[in-house]
Amino acid sequence: MAKLRITLVKSPIGYRRDQLATVRALGLRKLHSTVEQEDNPTIRGMLHKISHLLEVNEE
Repeated sequence: MAKLRITLVKSPIGYRRDQLATVRALGLRKLHSTVEQEDNPTIRGMLHKISHLLEVNEE
């Protein structure tokens, strides 16, 4: 499967708690931190929910 490189580019402070929980569930802890995740429907749904906070690159 393809990999997704996900970077947190905007702070989740001031957004709903469920959006903060989604950021944490993806493994993002600090601003400008980057993680690699498998490309699957679950991850895509999480990315769609907080797309305004992220930068996503496909590998």
